[in-house]
Amino acid sequence: MSGLVRVAVDAMGGDNAPFVTVKGAVDSIKESDSLKVFLVGKKDVVESELSKYDYDKEKIEVVDATEVIDMAEPPVMAIRKKKDSSIVKAMYMVNHGEADAYVSAGSTGATLVGGQVIVGRLKGVDRAPLAPLIPTEKGNSLLIDCGANVDARASHLVQFAKMGTVYMENIMGVKNPTVGIVNIGAEEEKGNALVKEAFPLLKNCPDINFIGSVEARDIPAGGADIIVCEAFTGNVILKMYEGVAKSLVHVIKKGLMANLKTKIGALLVKDQLKKTLAGYSLDSYGGAPMLGLKGLVVKTHGSANEIEVKNSILQCVTFTEMKISEKISEKLS
Repeated sequence: MSGLVRVAVDAMGGDNAPFVTVKGAVDSIKESDSLKVFLVGKKDVVESELSKYDYDKEKIEVVDATEVIDMAEPPVMAIRKKKDSSIVKAMYMVNHGEADAYVSAGSTGATLVGGQVIVGRLKGVDRAPLAPLIPTEKGNSLLIDCGANVDARASHLVQFAKMGTVYMENIMGVKNPTVGIVNIGAEEEKGNALVKEAFPLLKNCPDINFIGSVEARDIPAGGADIIVCEAFTGNVILKMYEGVAKSLVHVIKKGLMANLKTKIGALLVKDQLKKTLAGYSLDSYGGAPMLGLKGLVVKTHGSANEIEVKNSILQCVTFTEMKISEKISEKLS
């Protein structure tokens, strides 16, 4: 069992737990021989769900946690008070070296606070951003930050760009990835105070391939490999992305079912359409890693299904094997 990537999963987190967390964990170990998963949560509940599946008993272990942090709880208070919660226990496993990574579909606030306080930032990292992959016409881009730092400073955006560069080069295999800052126009003098301050810093940073401003409409077309912004803007972009994607799928399906002629056409294009739309499904991208921490923290959607949980667990293998944290530390030093 030595050499396995150990992932602590918050088994109680998310709208559909523990079904999706347990099913995702079982599917992940069947897909990868490099994994051991710790399901952290109420032992009787988790074991009851696990009993529904056939799996390698050595690859999944249940860690009892008697408390659950709800989505609506104040995150700082919850982390302090609920020491036996699935989130806190799973994060301390990473802190103590008992696990290499943490995955949760639970409270975003508690995950962000726990990542900073329990897992801890790498030396030289001022802020740890959430960085999800988003689909584009050219493949995908890294959106950094999408939820962790709404009050980021210009120097933080520079660090985000550097961390994003390490991620895209090593995880996605993109050589010399392009970096763009979200702005309301292409001109350097445009933008709010943060963008105006960050622009020259990014422009003069030798460690990144900065290409200037990227307007929101250019992001779906693949305007840059790495999209840099503070978390408020990033979260708005991400949520708009998700909403438009769902609406488009609904509208397309409605149009294809409009009459007999369109239904016949739908049959002809069904397979290719499914393949195309699958590339725009966020399920296939897993969760958003919190970059710049001493261990890997991955936050997936609260409404995540078992596919997204599985892919979130699987991405921990690549992240750990590629030593992304160590490479980020080297980049920032």
